Amino acid sequence: MTDTKHSRLIILGSGPAGYTAAVYAARANLQPTLITGIEVGGQLTTTTDVDNWPGDNDGVQGPELMQRMLKHAERFETHVVYDTINEADLRNRPFRLKGDSGEYTCDALIIATGASAMYLGLESEEKFKGQGVSACATCDGFFYKKQKVAVIGGGNTAVEEALYLSNIADEVTLVHRRDKLRAEKILQDKLFEKAENGNVKIVWDHTLDEVLGDGTGVTGMRIRNTKDGSTEERDLAGVFIAIGHRPNTELFEGQLDMEGGYIRIRSGLEGMATQASVPGVFAAGDVADHVYRQAVTSAGFGCMAALDAEKFLDQQG
Repeated sequence: MTDTKHSRLIILGSGPAGYTAAVYAARANLQPTLITGIEVGGQLTTTTDVDNWPGDNDGVQGPELMQRMLKHAERFETHVVYDTINEADLRNRPFRLKGDSGEYTCDALIIATGASAMYLGLESEEKFKGQGVSACATCDGFFYKKQKVAVIGGGNTAVEEALYLSNIADEVTLVHRRDKLRAEKILQDKLFEKAENGNVKIVWDHTLDEVLGDGTGVTGMRIRNTKDGSTEERDLAGVFIAIGHRPNTELFEGQLDMEGGYIRIRSGLEGMATQASVPGVFAAGDVADHVYRQAVTSAGFGCMAALDAEKFLDQQG
């Protein structure tokens, strides 16, 4: 029988939010346990150049940044556990978590399990991730200055990405599988204005069939007509998949208040802003943020969650 390991505070997730929460919690002598999850380091481990991390004026590689954050957390004696949680019971305290390798209880919990970008499932997408295929224009758009790029999708995310990239890239092609967009009307109006007077092109009734590239990265794409099945190839330097993100919160469905899978938090100006609907449970990073989704905002979120957890535990005695 597996022994249950108890901690005052458990942090789920090993991205910027989780590691930052661990640093602040450990410095507050909470002796936190951080459970990494299946993707140690989170989405940044699939990103090569991170050029907007404050203080790294020459840029930093995503995996390197995550390794540095891990070492920072360990420096203050965070107990790092390499496990994946697959069951959670938040009905009573201590909260109970069951993973592949052990069972855990805690008096307070910070959920920083992030969100996963949704992809189309093409082998070529996976092959060129971080080498011309991205799911975040605000993260990677800078690298395509004066180049040609494509955005795949037709919702708010796709239109927002296309508009953002239109201020950086030489030409932006939006590829959508239907003949009309799903994005909000105001966003559509902005995009159509760019298409009429700017550098945006819209390709209706097409899907991404293949990302094309070589040893240097993406060199183009092949798209397929959804009506007649014909294909065509286009030269470009980057392909942005913008079909949405899925917060990694399935564990907590039915136990926490959510909206679209994102955990609802208290917010406001009175403190305890990161508290979820269950007292003692806090959310940090992309699990509670579908708008900003940046490494630096997630890190800030992690700091807030740790401070809120410290206050909660202090009140509990």
